[in-house]
Amino acid sequence: MTRVPRAADAEPLLRELAQRWQRMFSALAAGGDVPPAQRLRTEGLMEAAVLCGAREREALDTDMDACYRQAWGRGLEADFGPDWRRFYPFPVIPAVGLRAPVHPSTPA
Repeated sequence: MTRVPRAADAEPLLRELAQRWQRMFSALAAGGDVPPAQRLRTEGLMEAAVLCGAREREALDTDMDACYRQAWGRGLEADFGPDWRRFYPFPVIPAVGLRAPVHPSTPA
């Protein structure tokens, strides 16, 4: 396998990824929703960042974890376990919302 040379100026791409992660995780932490297309496009950018040599997978996960911590107050590992990447293989973003409250529909 040939190694792709490091991208000359990857900062705009990495900055855009961080902004998207922050918006996505902040919306979910606030009880909002994230359209699937937004998550899928961000995952595509993550894959592109690795393919063009802008960042290694592990470094992207670390950057994404920092954005997750900022929104949720805890890291990805705290919510998804130490082997979260086995369930969410790269570049899948573990973007899940809060559980909906369940109320009985009939009197007890």
